[in-house]
Amino acid sequence: MLSRKLLLSTLIYPSLIAVFPATAQAENPAEFATCVEQLKSTALQQGISNTVVERDLAAVNYVERVIELDRRQPEFSESFATYFERRVTEDRIVRGRELLAEHRSLLNRVSKEFGVPPQYLVAFWGLETNFGGFFGKMPVLDSLATLACDQRRSEYFTGELINALKIIDEGSITASRMQGSWAGAMGHTQFMPSVFLRYAIDYDGDDKRDLWGSLPDALASAANFLRGIGWRKEERWGREVKLPNGFAFENAGLGQTLSLSQWSKLGVRQANGSALPRVDMKASLLVPSGHQGPAFLVYENFHVIMRWNRAEAYALAVGHLADRINGAGKLSREPVQSPRLNRDQVMQLQQALNEQGFAAGNADGVLGPGTRAAISRYQKSNGQIADGFPGKELLEQFGVVTE
Repeated sequence: MLSRKLLLSTLIYPSLIAVFPATAQAENPAEFATCVEQLKSTALQQGISNTVVERDLAAVNYVERVIELDRRQPEFSESFATYFERRVTEDRIVRGRELLAEHRSLLNRVSKEFGVPPQYLVAFWGLETNFGGFFGKMPVLDSLATLACDQRRSEYFTGELINALKIIDEGSITASRMQGSWAGAMGHTQFMPSVFLRYAIDYDGDDKRDLWGSLPDALASAANFLRGIGWRKEERWGREVKLPNGFAFENAGLGQTLSLSQWSKLGVRQANGSALPRVDMKASLLVPSGHQGPAFLVYENFHVIMRWNRAEAYALAVGHLADRINGAGKLSREPVQSPRLNRDQVMQLQQALNEQGFAAGNADGVLGPGTRAAISRYQKSNGQIADGFPGKELLEQFGVVTE
């Protein structure tokens, strides 16, 4: 999921990959010192103080584990059912409700100022760091310097390293306390340094933007970020819905948007069977585990959540977790497990779809919206329920053998 965050940062801040000159590449630790010297020069040119450059940047270490994690691709793709069930757990719901009550005064104040309801802030907090239980243990400067000196994404991580040094330079945190993920995400809300600089705020009045030690700063910064990327006040993320028999599933997917009145005319109702709200809102329909699993209508705030993390499963988990923390019940239909597929199997499926004229796009081994849309078109052309779900029977039709 973290790689999706890195993509988001480059989309919001494209200048990050254009401002910085090419850095000497370190193919092994022996070349790292040369690269760091060039990074020091770049940092000074970008206005970082000599003290921070010589004290903190000069002391960075090459971390081979960071390169291993950057290169490692999941052997198997995680199904929506597995992803969802591992993240929206009863323990997390109970703990989220406890924290919602414990920090009600702070959350209400932040919500009033930024327009983001408390339960969403707690849900993000829960998914990002398990409510502050794990920030990551890697020194951020070491991670970012290692990646800046690696050829794969040197320009981007050079920019993030400079941003991290700016955070230290402004006095928000010391280098020794700046710990986070292997790719540099930090604090309660796992902000990358570029996001920190633009959206982190001092909310407790101590003249520091502290996303590690100050919960007021962390939650207010999360709300400020959400507002900055388009959160719509007093609108929900979406809702679980009930579909009629014979529903045309080719209407599903984020690429297709209808008004609530149009969805109502297609027979879509709330999960409890009542009519959809009579409000002027646009929505897309998602069926992440096929026609036998839950269905969701998602609104503009769902897209905002995806600007935080560009994954439909993540956004669905945030939305439902927020609802559960706020007192809602379980889904009326549980997610359905799909076969575990490795990248080679997904590529085989994509290539087969392309060969048969169903345009799954580049065979990259990622089972994304484009591949699911291609599956849906194949299903419709063969008289099957066109839900885009890669079930075992469909995979067998393409010769993809699963366990």
